[in-house]
Amino acid sequence: MLEFPPIPTWDALHPLIIHFPIALLLTVPVFIAVGAAMSPEKGRSYLIAAMVLLLAGTAATLVAVETGEAAGRLAERAPGMEQVLEHHESLAERTRIVFSVLSVIFVALVGTPWLAKRADTRLTTTILPLAFLVLYSVGILLLVNTAHHGGRLVHEFGVRAMVAPTPVDANASLPAEKERDRD
Repeated sequence: MLEFPPIPTWDALHPLIIHFPIALLLTVPVFIAVGAAMSPEKGRSYLIAAMVLLLAGTAATLVAVETGEAAGRLAERAPGMEQVLEHHESLAERTRIVFSVLSVIFVALVGTPWLAKRADTRLTTTILPLAFLVLYSVGILLLVNTAHHGGRLVHEFGVRAMVAPTPVDANASLPAEKERDRD
């Protein structure tokens, strides 16, 4: 029978959560660029997809920062690690703020023509989204730098999530043994 591992505690969720905002937020510029390259009618759907990805990625940063703070309180401190941890936490806070602001700006950029019931133009589907990408690059730099410092914590200092060990059932047989038993 297939058994799932126990759900990690809040302070152990950080390694599972953190990859979502990274992947989602790094995908957003692709959708914006594709949407900006198309005609206003066709590009709008890509801009809406970019907005959804941006909102989901920003929400994931909120969870990642909270789980990271909880994990940071439990992390064992190695020599030299404290400075990297503090810098990672500071970058994470700035990243969360920047992407929250970027989300508000992009929602306004995409939503204003719709709310005003105006047809999409090259200004709203090409020029402004491309200008937004310039602002967005600041967020990407922060995100990548935050991820880099998190990676340093894991790979240089050996920081890892405090996950409770999975209880082992002494009576359970291994999958290979189960296959032999069926034959």
